[in-house]
Amino acid sequence: MISNPKAIIHLDRLCANYELIKKKLPNKQIMSVVKANAYGHGSVECALALEKSGCKSFAVFTIDEGIELRNAGVQSEILVFSRMDIHRLSDAVINNLILNICDKSDLLEIDNYINNGGISPIFHLKVDTGMTRLGIDYNDAFETIKKLKKYPQINCEGIYSHFSTADEGDLSYALNQLEKFNAILKLADEMGVSFKAIHFSNSGALLNLNQKRMTHVRVGMMLYGAYPSNEVPQELIINPVMEFKASIVQVRRALSGTKVSYGGVYKTESDTNIGVIQCGFADGLPRPWYKEGFVSFEGRSFEIAGRICMDQFMVNFEEVEPTIGDEVLLFGSNGNEKIKMETIANHIDSTPYVISTSIGGRTKRIFKD
Repeated sequence: MISNPKAIIHLDRLCANYELIKKKLPNKQIMSVVKANAYGHGSVECALALEKSGCKSFAVFTIDEGIELRNAGVQSEILVFSRMDIHRLSDAVINNLILNICDKSDLLEIDNYINNGGISPIFHLKVDTGMTRLGIDYNDAFETIKKLKKYPQINCEGIYSHFSTADEGDLSYALNQLEKFNAILKLADEMGVSFKAIHFSNSGALLNLNQKRMTHVRVGMMLYGAYPSNEVPQELIINPVMEFKASIVQVRRALSGTKVSYGGVYKTESDTNIGVIQCGFADGLPRPWYKEGFVSFEGRSFEIAGRICMDQFMVNFEEVEPTIGDEVLLFGSNGNEKIKMETIANHIDSTPYVISTSIGGRTKRIFKD
């Protein structure tokens, strides 16, 4: 049967990955990052499965992503990473969402909101220690914490930052960021300001850096079965959660020297069987992968023949004659076959984050417990 691309989401593998990470960090709260539709895996389904496995903390990027989880029945704490919008504080309160304080002006805005009858949601203070993205500037962090003492009505329960190089071999910059963060924590201690939640680490940092002061560890990509880079220790046997596959819709015999796909950059070197696969870059298959790419079929690897098109691409099946409707594995694992997202990412100078979040278009997600 011919069908559109399928992304089989193995929720049992997701929960097994969570258990592995939890076992490595038994005294830390794992904050499961399910932003961007759980990195393309389905945020509601993944969050519900993880919560059932014991996860008590989640992170999303937008308030709407958080509300979606609440509407689906997720009960655990949810942190929203995006910049605070003063006009949506009531939405955060109603849905019990944790928001960011990440700019000096936020404190005054929140105080005015409360003085005008608003109720304070829970906040975490985000400090920029070197990412140069959202967050109170490191040089302003000390003054901001002092101001928090003057605004006890602002319910700030947590503090955090974000590493920019924790998944790289050279950790010197990450260690400098950690040193700054620890200095801020020390000052807060001296001022008598305490935080229930302290977090900094992402998937790369949990493998590379000391978690001593942290109460929470934020984990995203590793939950979904891929390492953030090939420069981090790969000691945990995590399994890919997404199995991405597509149908063979036509097979034709091509003579030696036949050019295949746009630009004619691929030319057959012998008489061979060329199969057409119903999946293209509009569905999330990376177009640059054609240069060295392959698929898996019946336990063997077959090279991609020519440029990946918007809706389809071709595969050189050599002397194998697939049946129309048979499926090829594009990445992931189906038990007998495995193609890692990391492999594709390394070949095309990308990351697993980009690959998994790009899966869409006509792709149908199928969830398996």
